Amino acid sequence: MLQEKVIVITGASSGIGEATALLLAEQKTKLVLMARRDDRMKVLAEKILEMGSEAMVVKVDLVKRDEVAAAFRSVFDQWGRVDVLINNAGLMPVSYLDKLKIDEWDRMIDVNLKGLLYCIAGVLPGMKAQGGGHIVNISSVAGRRVWPGFAVYNATKFGVTALSEAMRMELTPTMNIKVTVVEPGAVATELTQTITDTDILESFAKRTGMVPLNPDDIARAIKYAITQPDSVNVSEVLVMPRTQM
Repeated sequence: MLQEKVIVITGASSGIGEATALLLAEQKTKLVLMARRDDRMKVLAEKILEMGSEAMVVKVDLVKRDEVAAAFRSVFDQWGRVDVLINNAGLMPVSYLDKLKIDEWDRMIDVNLKGLLYCIAGVLPGMKAQGGGHIVNISSVAGRRVWPGFAVYNATKFGVTALSEAMRMELTPTMNIKVTVVEPGAVATELTQTITDTDILESFAKRTGMVPLNPDDIARAIKYAITQPDSVNVSEVLVMPRTQM
């Protein structure tokens, strides 16, 4: 079902993006890997080629609008279409508001919301012209629940979840562009490595009994959503560790 499909994955250099690329590479797909760390993407691309799929590496900083637009033009120039966009890139430098880590707030908004929107703008005209496609936005359980210290991250992820539902209402019935929002719980990735608030880090260190998901768990949820029949749109998927409250 996915054979020969052109699939763009942002944040493809590690974590959920890397796991999703490897899972979908089993389906003889054409994968476009987008991230800033092109050295890691090149290693991933070699693995994908060995698995019998094709891979295109595009180094891009998603906060730069013109750079994102050029990246997607290069994809359409290379393969003529994009069938699936997996908007996976995101940051989580959470902090308590009184720490006033405004630069980190800005970066989260720029990547988690504006970067995601720039990627949507990169594929939407082409998907509309070709008669359909599928956009998967990776939100979070933090797009449903709020916690102290997560205020700005919560705001970005609530935004992604709301945006996704509005997109589905606008694009799916009339343009055949499916929209799915995937909301992972805790996942063992590099996401927490950007946290600089020592009080947050100390609170994380005190947590016991919760075993996070693996990136593969979210990759399988994404694959499930994008392999449903044409008549089915999986609009929302919440994936939680069994031990997370």
